[in-house]
Amino acid sequence: MKNSKYKKILIPVLSVVLGLLVGALIMWVFGFDVVKGYSALLKGSLGKPFYIGETLRQATPLILVALGFAFASYAGFFNIGVAGQALVGWFASVATGLVLPDLPKIILLPLCIFMGMLAGAIWAGIAGYLKAYFNASEVIVTIMLNYTALHIVNYVIREILTEKSEITASIPEAASLRMQFLYQLTGKSTLHGGIFIAILAVFIVWLIMNKTTTGFELKTVGLNKHAAEYAGMSAKKTIILAMVISGALAGLGGVMEGLGTFQNAFASESLPSIGWDGMAVSLL
Repeated sequence: MKNSKYKKILIPVLSVVLGLLVGALIMWVFGFDVVKGYSALLKGSLGKPFYIGETLRQATPLILVALGFAFASYAGFFNIGVAGQALVGWFASVATGLVLPDLPKIILLPLCIFMGMLAGAIWAGIAGYLKAYFNASEVIVTIMLNYTALHIVNYVIREILTEKSEITASIPEAASLRMQFLYQLTGKSTLHGGIFIAILAVFIVWLIMNKTTTGFELKTVGLNKHAAEYAGMSAKKTIILAMVISGALAGLGGVMEGLGTFQNAFASESLPSIGWDGMAVSLL
């Protein structure tokens, strides 16, 4: 048991150390100063309050998308669709703010966040349902849904929310996650209140996975679906639930970009990078 805990800590640490060593080797081979290179890396991310704020702001959606990917992994599923789920979450949160601009902040902001999570949950839930009832590969289904999401969002932005434009109007202040005290504290960085949501989400996911019956069932289904069914658990329900929660978390990651960083939605030829980067963070 202790060895298992040490292994969980040791593997990520060794991965980071190995990455730093490989980076140092590459810099050395091409004639760059390794010490200066890593010094610039540290100064650029943590050297000033502004840099710290920007680092935390960039980390916020990655934390949530990584949680979403990890949640599905606990149940034994490879949710490669977190990028598409983040995109629909981003779009839904911004669209809600633009459609209901006159609502007070105490109502509009939570509503926008909820709609973003709901969009991500529904998008992932499609793959979960197909996996549970038809044993369709979640990898293939979520890859297809990624690009379906991309083209639907692009169409709605260009043809419905705007008049042939590539970018929507900015959301109203009542829908924004930005906070004045964080702006001042971090030297006018774009850090927003989403960082607190991300921290809370980490705690909630830990609580679910380690202290609840739901978490136990998710892990059991992930280890052996047939044994879980023999023990009286509903594997189908657990599969769908795992994907729905995974998608909601990924969608919430997209919300951070829509309501926090960019304050709008825009058409794009590619999926948001937070999806792929979040997966990498989770695998670490």
